[in-house]
Amino acid sequence: MTVRRTMLCVIGMILFGASASAQVSSSATAGQFVDAAAGLSLDEALARAREHEPALRAARSEIEIARGMRVQAGLRPSPSFSFERREEPAGTDNQTTLEMAWPLDLFRTHGRVAVAERELTATELRIADRERLLAADVRMRFGEVLAAVRELTLLDDLVAATRRQHDLLAARVQEGASPPLERDLLQVELRRLESDRLLQLGRTEAAVFELKRLLGLDPQAPLKVRGSLEEAVGRDAATPPLAASGASRVSQRPDVREAETRVGIADAKIGRAQRNGRFDVSLFGSYMRMDAGFPQSGFAPAGSIERVRGVFHYATAGAMVTLPLFNRNQGEIAAARAERVGASAAYDAAVLAAKTQAAAALARDQRAREAVAIYGGGAQTLARQNLNVVGQSYELGRVTVFEVLAEQRRYLDVERAYTDALRSAYEARTALELAVGDVR
Repeated sequence: MTVRRTMLCVIGMILFGASASAQVSSSATAGQFVDAAAGLSLDEALARAREHEPALRAARSEIEIARGMRVQAGLRPSPSFSFERREEPAGTDNQTTLEMAWPLDLFRTHGRVAVAERELTATELRIADRERLLAADVRMRFGEVLAAVRELTLLDDLVAATRRQHDLLAARVQEGASPPLERDLLQVELRRLESDRLLQLGRTEAAVFELKRLLGLDPQAPLKVRGSLEEAVGRDAATPPLAASGASRVSQRPDVREAETRVGIADAKIGRAQRNGRFDVSLFGSYMRMDAGFPQSGFAPAGSIERVRGVFHYATAGAMVTLPLFNRNQGEIAAARAERVGASAAYDAAVLAAKTQAAAALARDQRAREAVAIYGGGAQTLARQNLNVVGQSYELGRVTVFEVLAEQRRYLDVERAYTDALRSAYEARTALELAVGDVR
């Protein structure tokens, strides 16, 4: 009877530890990943990722590139100057020429600027979409850490309780008060749980490393999170699911707006091609100083004889007109119009995909909440009650230790299933926020 009472006490300890795992405990293994006071919260993780994630910081340079191209598109062509000096070999004649050409670039600046401005807008939206995806990824990885810690905490408690139970039975076996079979059964169960705990510890460490990568942290940098999976799911449940306005909000998603901007870019390219096909004017002018003479001599105005020689100055000015007789940019205009058709279809596809994602994510979110309610509302309690009943039956000699261990495993399966339900609810809300373009 003493052994059975000992078993019943240990089972109660297991139940207490498993129920406490719903709120992250300070067990030796799981505690290295959680700090309820100074740990990193989800909001802090999102803010740090937006600031320090290397790939996103690299992508932001594309905005500065697009701004530079916008400035360049608004600049007009600069005038060009040339200088020429000619000398007569073994003679005295020379000629100096200065020339200037200035293309006016008529009608073309506005077309270039329109394209560059829309390219800048599309780049900004593309980076905003990367931030949206990064935030969703951070939220997902953070949830994976919380789920892994919850599972690890449960296994920590079960291993500790089973180890104490095994030590008590081993002492009883040495005293001859209990059969060795019960001790051996518990030893097998203990080793199985220890193996599961080590595997879960590896999964938890891997999840933390992935979260560090998104936060821009070195793999060896310390990191502890704050909160639990239940708290995160409960916070989401208290927050409106964005479903009522989801259909209208998808049009404001950065990727959808980028697709819409691509249509505007195609329109601007059509206008630019048409403008480039119009006539253009370039101004030019030159000044030439020529010092030339002949070997003959002649009378100067004063009557003296001198060599025939003179300095001559010439100035020219004019305009050169480029006439679009054969090349009116017909091919570029046709290509831009085809690009516009493709951009319009891509926009329709983006809108349809966004609406479908929002609808699917909303359905998944609702079902996941219902599943969590089932587990949290009665399944866990009933599983604990069943284990209590089996323990009491073992004390009365109505069941064997095999049945106690089987019920304990069943309880562990229920707890793991509850973790899966919580993880699904967390991921479903993340997917819904991602679908409507507002990851919180």
